[in-house]
Amino acid sequence: MNKTIALIPGDGIGPDVIAEAVNVLNAVGKKFGHSFEYKNVIAGGCAIDKFGEPLPKDQLDIALNADSALLGAVGGPKWDDVAPEIRPEKALLGLRGGMKVYANLRPALMFKQLKAACPLKDEVVGDGLDILIVRELTGGIYFGERGTSEDGKTAWDTEKYTWAEIERIVRLGFESAKNRRKILTVVDKANILNSSRLWRKVAETVHAEYPEVTLNFLYVDNAAMQLVRNPKQFDVIATSNMFGDILSDEASQITGSIGMLASASLGDGTGPGLYEPIHGSAPDIAGKDLANPLATILSAAMLLRYDFKLEEEAKAIETAVEKVLDDGWRTGDIAGDIEAVKAAGKLVGTKKMGELVVEYLNK
Repeated sequence: MNKTIALIPGDGIGPDVIAEAVNVLNAVGKKFGHSFEYKNVIAGGCAIDKFGEPLPKDQLDIALNADSALLGAVGGPKWDDVAPEIRPEKALLGLRGGMKVYANLRPALMFKQLKAACPLKDEVVGDGLDILIVRELTGGIYFGERGTSEDGKTAWDTEKYTWAEIERIVRLGFESAKNRRKILTVVDKANILNSSRLWRKVAETVHAEYPEVTLNFLYVDNAAMQLVRNPKQFDVIATSNMFGDILSDEASQITGSIGMLASASLGDGTGPGLYEPIHGSAPDIAGKDLANPLATILSAAMLLRYDFKLEEEAKAIETAVEKVLDDGWRTGDIAGDIEAVKAAGKLVGTKKMGELVVEYLNK
């Protein structure tokens, strides 16, 4: 298989972690007989510095013409004072909108080897957590009408959804749940918001096609509480853009390992998907060989699975990561008792962790 992957290193630790993911992809290509060509995309704060805007059209076009896209991270305090319309985060919105990826799949998986890092009690998490959040990505309040009054004392943002925008998300939620534990929870604020009431109506309509899946509804404030009180009740969560943004970050924290969590942003399958770790750009450790590359490496595994339909290859990466953790190798963010890990000679940096995944992949 010959495929082109757009690389969007971005800012901060983005280039560090992307480099290790590329090394792993190359190892996969060598082992399984595939060839991956890479095209670099400049987006985020680095694009502001070079071009004066976070996502020039010619850079977006590189991503659109690739078979898939892998993103590192964008943003940082360096660009906190730039005009709102050219903030680095606008590159993310531009990529999502331009690539027509409308659904973000974010697994919140607690690795058994890192259970000690989970902030919840053992009786709450049991033998582990495995939650999939399906977040709507290109609609809602982040893309709605907005404005500020001339005197600067009033501002507004608008939440708006169409039936079609909601249906494709809840349908993906049902499809995902069908292949998991068969429970879909739609999170909304239907006691207040008209848009949320439409979410419920759409979900109930689509549910008729998936009788084997149990459909639940939760208000977003209750869902936030239940994620820390009883997270094991959740299988798949489907929700709006803003609610998904908040809840997916919360879910990632209860796993205790934000540096381990990948994500996929998918469209209708006719164009490339966008894959990225959920962590930020962490500019304070950029270029210091301290970042954990595993979330980006696992994002590359999702890329192989969803865009290239290479399940065996994706599983090989995930198994290699599991074995690295089984043998006690840790970056600082997941070390736990860092002195004990250091004393055991198992504390490693970005590059070494990437090398270990390649080594275990080839065993």
